[in-house]
Amino acid sequence: MSLRIYNTMESKKVPFIPVNPGKVAMYVCGPTVYDSSHIGHARSVIVFDVILKYFRATGYDVTYVRNFTDVDDKIIKRAEELGIDSYQVAEKYIREFYEDLDALNIERATIEPKATEHIDKIIALIEILLEKEIAYRINGDIFYSIDKFKNYGKLSGRKLEDMEAGARVDIDERKKNPFDFALWKSQKPGEPCWDSPWGKGRPGWHIECSAMSSAYLGETFDIHGGGKDLIFPHHENEIAQSEGAFEKPFAKYWVHNGFVNINHEKMSKSLGNFLLIKDILKSYHPDSVRLFLLSNHYRSPIDFTDKAMDESESALDKIYSTIKRIEEIADNLINDITDYPENYWKMFCEAMDDDFNTAKGIGYLFDAIRHINRLLDDPQQRVHSPINSIYADIRKIGNVVGILSETSETYFNKKKTKFIGKKGIDSSLIDAMVKERFEARKAKDWKKADQIRVRLAGMDIIIEDRPEGSIWKFNT
Repeated sequence: MSLRIYNTMESKKVPFIPVNPGKVAMYVCGPTVYDSSHIGHARSVIVFDVILKYFRATGYDVTYVRNFTDVDDKIIKRAEELGIDSYQVAEKYIREFYEDLDALNIERATIEPKATEHIDKIIALIEILLEKEIAYRINGDIFYSIDKFKNYGKLSGRKLEDMEAGARVDIDERKKNPFDFALWKSQKPGEPCWDSPWGKGRPGWHIECSAMSSAYLGETFDIHGGGKDLIFPHHENEIAQSEGAFEKPFAKYWVHNGFVNINHEKMSKSLGNFLLIKDILKSYHPDSVRLFLLSNHYRSPIDFTDKAMDESESALDKIYSTIKRIEEIADNLINDITDYPENYWKMFCEAMDDDFNTAKGIGYLFDAIRHINRLLDDPQQRVHSPINSIYADIRKIGNVVGILSETSETYFNKKKTKFIGKKGIDSSLIDAMVKERFEARKAKDWKKADQIRVRLAGMDIIIEDRPEGSIWKFNT
């Protein structure tokens, strides 16, 4: 099955046919850097990171652009609150953003432009819109006239006559239409500003993405992405700007990820349920955060709860436990079966080709884990079996999902260190008890083995007995 993508513009899944064969040009709206990144930001960057990885894994040459909005009303307000200039605010939160991305194993975009570094391109685009009389000037301010763009609202499905000025639209009585939006804002005292043909000022929010996407990807490119909250007015306004200026289609495919709710409620600072990435990572492994956020289809909402995250952590334990089993007996494996009926990589790709269905794809990952464990549980199956082939599929899937970058030893050592520190337990004592229990089982001293198991259980430690030996885990 060839790749099909749900295109917000058409409200349906359509075949993916790139502008240039074998290449993908993708622009995703990045953060406005006035605060630390939250779990909603994490979902967006992880979704598009997986899309990027999948395209590359299936042979596409991808140019991925993700911008930083580093001049904005929110940044200026935050600078006033902190008593520093807006440049310092932006740089502070860009650094934090990168720290979060690195922790979550998110690849850098091919190009990561900042609005403030592209003022010349923004001015040039505004001049085109003024020349075509799609934009108009009021003193030092420039506005886009939406009445001049006949298809305004085609992405969101909104009709101007049915909309009311208010939410997310700046009210300015000088505008010809309440929904006209600022392309250039004249200088106000204390605000950052740049020279322009209309006097000193700074760009509006929407214009930067039109200017930067065309600069790096051309006037028409393949995929424009972001969260659903950006459909209106941001992406609607980008379309109006770009298609008004260049008179050709802007992006072929519009891809939008759903929201993250917190315990069945919308995430909001006013509700006190605003979860920052850096705080979540204090409690949960980055891979489990990725697994959780990819466990629902990217277009659907997802509900962040402690229970869901604990389940994700347990699921990650199962994967790494299987990898550990394989690594421990790797030298004794003979693999001469490469063409086996359950081709998990192929099934994963089929799921991803259906609008990047990571939920279904991850299901196949766990099918592969269960399959390998069944083979490992039977010593006779370890010879002349597809264990290595299945393991290769697990690794390929893990690379696209963005997990399993650590060795199993590193993963479990980190967990043990964290648990031991929390509980104040001596790990060497536990190892000795597990070894003593294993020897008791070999000697068929079931009473002693059970006594040790009960003592370990009282320390929140559970034992898994396997043909190759016993291992201990935390009952968390």
